[in-house]
Amino acid sequence: MSKQEKIDGVLKQLKSALPELQEAIVASTDGLPIAQLSEGDGSARLAAMAATAHGLGKRIATTSKLGEVTETVVLGDAAYFIAYAIGEKAVLALTMPVGSNIGLVRLEAQEHARQLSEAL
Repeated sequence: MSKQEKIDGVLKQLKSALPELQEAIVASTDGLPIAQLSEGDGSARLAAMAATAHGLGKRIATTSKLGEVTETVVLGDAAYFIAYAIGEKAVLALTMPVGSNIGLVRLEAQEHARQLSEAL
């Protein structure tokens, strides 16, 4: 099985665990898309935003002495955007509707981010 097939498989498992998941993308920390769950023209933009959000979270954590960043969250009135570190070189970004069980999202996303780290 190729690396890309493994990554795509992990994203499909994540969608199965979180049926309300709107979008999921794996991006490099440079902002380049590696894989995405939903097809669309916005993958390059979402990948860049995920990398930027994660990078800003790391900078805030360093400046504020918060420790290692594992998650960056943006709460909107219609949806949540959550970016998870995948090792040092990638980010998993999810878009979830408001009202999603964030505890469950965190558990599933952290486990799938670990699997993605192994696949990368």
